[in-house]
Amino acid sequence: MKICRSFGGCFFLLLVFFVQKGNVTAKAFTGTYGINYGRLANNIPSPKQVVRLLKAAKIKNVRIYDSDHSVLDAFSGSGLDLVIGVNNGLVKDMSDNADRALNWVKENVHAYVPNTHIVGIAVGNEVLGSGDLDLESALYGAVRNIYNATRKLQLDRVVQITTAHSQLVFSNSYPPSSCVFKEEVVQNMKRLLDLFTQIGSPFCLNAYPFLAYMGNPDHIDINYALFKPTDGIYDEKSKLHYDNMLDAQIDAAYAALEDAGFSKMEVIVTETGWASHGDEKEGAATPANARTYNYNLRKRLSKRKGTPRRPKSMLKAYVFALFNENLKTGAGSERNFGLYKPDGKIAYDIGFPALKSSSTSSRFSIKELGLQSWHSSYILVVTACSSALYLFLRS
Repeated sequence: MKICRSFGGCFFLLLVFFVQKGNVTAKAFTGTYGINYGRLANNIPSPKQVVRLLKAAKIKNVRIYDSDHSVLDAFSGSGLDLVIGVNNGLVKDMSDNADRALNWVKENVHAYVPNTHIVGIAVGNEVLGSGDLDLESALYGAVRNIYNATRKLQLDRVVQITTAHSQLVFSNSYPPSSCVFKEEVVQNMKRLLDLFTQIGSPFCLNAYPFLAYMGNPDHIDINYALFKPTDGIYDEKSKLHYDNMLDAQIDAAYAALEDAGFSKMEVIVTETGWASHGDEKEGAATPANARTYNYNLRKRLSKRKGTPRRPKSMLKAYVFALFNENLKTGAGSERNFGLYKPDGKIAYDIGFPALKSSSTSSRFSIKELGLQSWHSSYILVVTACSSALYLFLRS
């Protein structure tokens, strides 16, 4: 009976898409919670183990910073939604050479979908505001060429194109309503935003109350940064109250977008987190603070609500990061943003399970065998429906 309903649901979805085929826009986020799977480490679990961990934690939205084929292979058939990255070192080449962009999409996306659910391509990371003027000028061309490649390969309705920005693109971000884009990034930013408006992509923001607090601990209440009870701030211009810093950072981005003429664009948080350890001068990087921030963030996202400035636009965020990464450079905190230790054990408890051994008992009850058989049939149904839907969207 359940399998029949699954078939019926799939055909209904296909019917809906058939009716709305002309208005299909790629969407890269399911629900509100996601994770960044960084791999600058030589001691973390294998990609296959990571897939098992993510499924046990019920984290569906995942971002990586490249297109490593061992990861793409491991995610095949998992049902997890994956955003892959064109790293900054490839941006200029992608901008200068449309054929190179096309080949990249063929090799890293077209060859893997639909079995690997690649739902997005992030072109570069924190390029604008980086100070590399050649790289900043090349970003628009790279985004355009990657998008055109997805169109040629009929992937544009299933793969969303984005790029993530740091807060270095903003000026006057306090109070939130005063925020605008910095003069030196405006020209390149507006070209990107025009393109993203046309193709239905969001504004992606890497927002770190941890970094803001560390930069000004004498004037920022740490409770405000950690989602703990506090008086918060009141924005006189917008007449809005903020009880946590992350909401204020997001609304500052909305204010900048409005000022630039893009008031309808959605903001998605592509990185946020709190370090559990750091150098001697990074006193706020403690396991207790990291647990408090990430636990309260998870609660905040589970409410499925928006920010004071955009109350009807459900907040979505990818947490940084899945693991502590021992090969990252910079301050000690950079290597300690993980929810998990390299051995797969939790760094602190916010409700996620630790990585378990892949070995399983050979003893099953009749009831368990029946459930396993049903589950296998269900997976076959869902896979068939997903493939049919993918092929339809490509047509």
